[in-house]
Amino acid sequence: MSEKKTAIVTGASQGIGAGLVAGFLHAGFNVVATSRNVTQSLSPSKGLALVDGDIGKQETAATVVAAAIQNFGRVDVLVTNAGIFFTKPFTDFTTDDFNALFSTNVLGFLYITQLVVKQMLKQQSGCVISISAALADQPIAGVNAVVPMITKGGLNAAIKQLALEYAAQNIRFNAVAPGVVETPLHAGGSQDALKKLQPMGQIGTVRDIVDAVLYLSTANQVTGEVLHVDGGSHAGRW
Repeated sequence: MSEKKTAIVTGASQGIGAGLVAGFLHAGFNVVATSRNVTQSLSPSKGLALVDGDIGKQETAATVVAAAIQNFGRVDVLVTNAGIFFTKPFTDFTTDDFNALFSTNVLGFLYITQLVVKQMLKQQSGCVISISAALADQPIAGVNAVVPMITKGGLNAAIKQLALEYAAQNIRFNAVAPGVVETPLHAGGSQDALKKLQPMGQIGTVRDIVDAVLYLSTANQVTGEVLHVDGGSHAGRW
């Protein structure tokens, strides 16, 4: 088995996820990448294993972790990046909306993190990094994202709980909370309007998020942290 560290990235086919896969590979990691159709977006290699599937299902999570162990022998970093986001007035959110958001954003974190933690307990080391959202801590008037932020705020709370639960076992839990990032999610949106959603007046890049995740993956004394990469929007009114 390889002596290199191994990272798992969910939601890996485009945007931040694809950037994370490239970033970890460049940093010398083996990577297991998963999304519903990741094999249509990426090509496997000696250091990159691909798993198609819905990460909100337990069987997908099990297949992904098994692929990491079978191919690379260990799991050092898990990045739960898979997520969906959309806005609408609070009273328009439906049960189907809630179920879709909860399945990907919460169950997509729960199932694979449980399995990865079991492996990390055997190793007595590892870290989990969740991709959250700055909106969970600092709402923006006119961005009506109540139900998506129920899921993202829940992840932030879980990260802090887990950081304490597993601190003695040297397993770290952190989150990165992006603001507006230039990804396919915002394709076709007004650039000027998007820039106004951050005090610095800029749109973040995928590289900004990748840099934050790579930092947390090696920051051995950082756990229970929600690292905002949002141009300052979490700091308050602007």
